[in-house]
Amino acid sequence: MSHSTGLSDYRAALTAPGARGPVLTSLLGRLPVAMIGLAMLFYVQDATGSFASAGLVSAAALVGVAIGSVAQGRIMDRVGPTLPLLVTATLFALVVTASVLAVESGAPTPVLIAFGFGVGITEPMIGAASRAMWTRLVPAGPVRDAALAYEAISMEVFFILGPALSGVLIAAPWAGTGVVAGAACMVVGAFGFALTPTIRRVRPAPNAARGGLLGALASPGLRTVALAAMGFGVTIGFVEVAVPAAATATGNAPAGGLLLGLWSISSVAFGVFYGVRPWPRPMSLRLPALLAGFSVLVALLAIPTSLISLGIVLLVAGMLVTPQATAHSAAIELVAPQSSATEAFGWVITAVTLGLAFGQSVSGQLVEHVGVWAAYVAACVVGLLFAVVVYLRRSTVQDAADQAEDRVPALT
Repeated sequence: MSHSTGLSDYRAALTAPGARGPVLTSLLGRLPVAMIGLAMLFYVQDATGSFASAGLVSAAALVGVAIGSVAQGRIMDRVGPTLPLLVTATLFALVVTASVLAVESGAPTPVLIAFGFGVGITEPMIGAASRAMWTRLVPAGPVRDAALAYEAISMEVFFILGPALSGVLIAAPWAGTGVVAGAACMVVGAFGFALTPTIRRVRPAPNAARGGLLGALASPGLRTVALAAMGFGVTIGFVEVAVPAAATATGNAPAGGLLLGLWSISSVAFGVFYGVRPWPRPMSLRLPALLAGFSVLVALLAIPTSLISLGIVLLVAGMLVTPQATAHSAAIELVAPQSSATEAFGWVITAVTLGLAFGQSVSGQLVEHVGVWAAYVAACVVGLLFAVVVYLRRSTVQDAADQAEDRVPALT
């Protein structure tokens, strides 16, 4: 199931009837997706003076996102996205407020970890609802492929702006500015997105799956995609702690966020080209190949001896970030039931965030007790191990792709 996607298909998707309102509001709501956790890491590190503690709090938030994304996705498939988004956005605002008060009062690390988890689990899953929306707005084929690629590419734009804003706002008079600003954008965007006519009209599919605990994850192909996403998240998690630590060691902490944003610049630029001409063409080979290539490039980050050279290598490594996110999103079309599209994407988010949580927590320990270089090497090794497992499971994706050739999703 390989379609040739052109730039005109991106335009056709974004100008489809009913797309404008959700696209614009989701931009605001998804902007802080890479900002909240990093801003919290910077905020807690500033308050406690420990990258290890800050990494644990940030990791707890990611674990919360991992659990919340599947739960919210499953509920959205059952009742539609509007009510779940309104409820979670309200809870999210309350929990973020309580978390800030806890940091300001000097609460112990276990308490901050608990609040971090609460922030993550209540974070409104606008991205999952936005991705699922396209199966209703545009037919299967190049235009839908372009829409899904847009979702991945736009997320990378947010991975540019989010870390950059976090790095800049840490220099504000109050270290919690980034957390509050990011949360405000997410809440306003979630309410706006949920209340657009297009999203309010969404109804659950008549054959929405009512499976067991695993739900959509019962699909072997989806489990393979989730493993690829987890390896991707682990690798990035190591880097997201190591780069700010390297910048802090030079006495230029705000540069950490800017450097993390830098590698997403090449990611977006290359991601647009890759979306038009993806390689390898078979998804079963694309998933492990992209993860393995990315892991090797991340290992090169251990070489630089200055922030300038680190930035150059980040630009190179960043080229394979968006292609992986695009591949994960496109693979869902092959391996997941149409009636569980939101939940399936939630499982991918869960896999990425669990990987991020593991990578960040271990990276924090390595940075503090061994050295920044050790985090980059560990990221490479773990990423390659995941790539091998995904390669060994490639038949599960190929089998699903073969079956998908005969499946034509209907617009609802």
